[in-house]
Amino acid sequence: MKILILINDAPYGTEKAYNALRLANQLSKDHESVEVRIFLMADAASCAVANQTTPNGYYNIERMLKLSLNKGAKVKICGSCADARGLKNIPLVEGAEISTMAELTNWVVDSDKVLVF
Repeated sequence: MKILILINDAPYGTEKAYNALRLANQLSKDHESVEVRIFLMADAASCAVANQTTPNGYYNIERMLKLSLNKGAKVKICGSCADARGLKNIPLVEGAEISTMAELTNWVVDSDKVLVF
């Protein structure tokens, strides 16, 4: 099974990205045969920025995204969303890739389930 998780909100300020990545990581842990795909759009493009610093005891989206990648998830970032936010030329989490709407469209058609956060 292929599950696409589409995240739209910023990494901090709401818990949508946090909960989406919690789900992605739990899916990878409990269902190894599931292919997890994560697509970051709009303000969620910032989830893939490298070197995030958060207070002790506070969740860190970068670490959660790295865990997803280490568990085999594919992570793509909307290129026009990243560009609009000045993120195209800054360090991103290793393994996350700048992508396109065409690639998102292909993922949607090819996925068994699409979850939107």
